[in-house]
Amino acid sequence: MTHSENEDLVQLLITDHREVEELFRELEGLAGSTGDEVGTLAERVVIELVRHSVAEEMYLYPTTREHVPGGAKLADQEISEHAQAERTMKELERLEPGDAQFWPTLHTLMTEIRSTSRRRSGTCSRGCRTRCRRTCWPTSAGRPVPRRSWRRPARTRRHRTPRR
Repeated sequence: MTHSENEDLVQLLITDHREVEELFRELEGLAGSTGDEVGTLAERVVIELVRHSVAEEMYLYPTTREHVPGGAKLADQEISEHAQAERTMKELERLEPGDAQFWPTLHTLMTEIRSTSRRRSGTCSRGCRTRCRRTCWPTSAGRPVPRRSWRRPARTRRHRTPRR
């Protein structure tokens, strides 16, 4: 997933949501399949969601807390929802596409992410957008960090649990 150097953080996060939704649609088109393509797509979804969550927690939510009326409560709610999605992702990571719980767990994750994305697009992003342009760019030693550097993929790998 690549983005322009000129995108602001909120636009970048909105674009991420759209791209994850595209991955979800691809997976829905493969519903019930057990092939490698399904496992690879599910893994991509998890990697992108983890990276996306880290960006929100590092940059968006602190700005929301500080600059949006009621922002602390909103950020806490979002972080709580991230925790639930993380639990679902961990469950999904231990499953293979052929496991009976793979598709129900994936469907649960899709539902969690979609409901959060729809609600958030009308609240946090709208209230934070102008403030984010000025205040939540990542910095290092007082200097802005090039935007491309906070788009690097998270270093993750799928951890498989031995079958019993």
